[in-house]
Amino acid sequence: MDNNMTNDNVSTAAAAPTWRLGIDVGGTNTDAVIIDGNLKLVASTKSPTTEDVMGGIKAAMHEVVTQIGPEATKNIGFAMLGTTHCTNAIVERKRLNKVAAVRIGAPATTAISCMADWPDELKGAMRVRDFLIHGGHEFDGREISELSEAEIREVAAAVRADGFESIAVTSVFSPVSDVHEKRAAALLHEELGEEFPVSLSSEIGTLGFLERENASILNAALYDVAQTTADSFEAALVAEGLGHVSVYLGQNDGTLMSVDYAKRYPIFTIACGPTNSIRGASFLTKKKDAVVVDIGGTTTDVGVLAHGFPRESMIAVEIGDVRTNFRMPDLVSVGLGGGSLVRKHDDGSVTVGPGSVGYQVTSKALCFGGDTLTATDIVVAKGLVEGVGDADLVAGIDSELVEAAYTEISRIIEDAVDAMKTSAGDVTVILVGGGSILAPDYVEGADQVLRPENFGVANAIGSAIAQVSGQIAKVFSLSETPRDQAIAESKQRACSEAIEAGADPATVEVIEVEDIPMAYLGDALCIRVKAVGDLML
Repeated sequence: MDNNMTNDNVSTAAAAPTWRLGIDVGGTNTDAVIIDGNLKLVASTKSPTTEDVMGGIKAAMHEVVTQIGPEATKNIGFAMLGTTHCTNAIVERKRLNKVAAVRIGAPATTAISCMADWPDELKGAMRVRDFLIHGGHEFDGREISELSEAEIREVAAAVRADGFESIAVTSVFSPVSDVHEKRAAALLHEELGEEFPVSLSSEIGTLGFLERENASILNAALYDVAQTTADSFEAALVAEGLGHVSVYLGQNDGTLMSVDYAKRYPIFTIACGPTNSIRGASFLTKKKDAVVVDIGGTTTDVGVLAHGFPRESMIAVEIGDVRTNFRMPDLVSVGLGGGSLVRKHDDGSVTVGPGSVGYQVTSKALCFGGDTLTATDIVVAKGLVEGVGDADLVAGIDSELVEAAYTEISRIIEDAVDAMKTSAGDVTVILVGGGSILAPDYVEGADQVLRPENFGVANAIGSAIAQVSGQIAKVFSLSETPRDQAIAESKQRACSEAIEAGADPATVEVIEVEDIPMAYLGDALCIRVKAVGDLML
């Protein structure tokens, strides 16, 4: 489909506002698309990502709305945003809430202090104070000690006195029993008001106490960022005449969540960009299993499409140099993109990246009249792409340098693909992202390489077509809860989470059930369930 659509190309006869506006913020570009009620692309654009992020979002939104015209704009019923706001806040150590970190685990958890392994500058930016409360449970659900309600109320008094803006509550083995966390939250809301932000670790992470505590504290630190992001996005929609639409934010499992849900769990937006690309790749190719290579202006993210959704990482993931264990996509990121710098060294070797001109590629690359040799110049010089820059401007590049650089580009991509494979056999590789013009048509270890139509905006398409999900991960004692009952309870909770996140109850279904015996915890069984549903019309 031609992305440069005019108003004449767009039908305005939709009976109901079922069209979708999808926006995804990348490090280099902010992409936007509009998809009609038949899931056909009717408008798309790329706009440079701005330092304040929201400027690029507004520019991209305005462009696609202009493409379809004011009459067709009335057909839009949904707006989806995949954003880097929360990631940027942690990396930049800016705009973070002042957090009271409440650990329920005395006297059992005194050996390692809260946030012991955090970077000092991040702790300083969040102005965290930790509180150790008596309570918590053993691995089998037995109480370590009774929850001290008096100590919880003392925490509330300190929060009022010292101006803390949010609270993170983490109890020992709360994935087994969340009773103390929920009681603590009830007491804190009783003291501070129902609207005061309280994060519970059992709703965010899994087994692994310190990593779960870390994730909960980060979530609590992001409340204001999420609030501001959602409010700014909604205001931008109103300014474009889209105040009537239902608004969703992307989460990092390739699905969506309502604005209210996102404000409670902002940490789930982290890494939603790559997962949007993976979902977009699946939609564009109709493939359910593949390795997806998403090449942008600065970096390349490689992930795995498994049964139509991004494969989840099974190991602890660092965010801003902090170890966490909440759900994150399984990704490999490398410093290769359209703006990657190409250098020939004194020993004759040629390197590509990780340095990059990023979004300035259209002004700094040689093929666009600039003075910097980039990866884009290499593929233009080889004659592999049309309509990108001016081939005459790169005609003088030494042919040996071009070949050496292109060989290096291919090697970087092949190594990243190989790192994500789980077996020695060949896999299907899907190329998406504006920078995927760099990738060769043949990739070592791939049985086929697909570069679908509209590959450049696959991330925004993935945001626009996504479903709404709910996930649950809980540890059960089989001596207390039979396996079948535990699975049934987990399925029900996952479906409830999906509905709370904004899914139509009539469409919710369980798509993934995993039960993991935990012999080191006796007769314990960790059950993970994922449910998805369509948007509520």
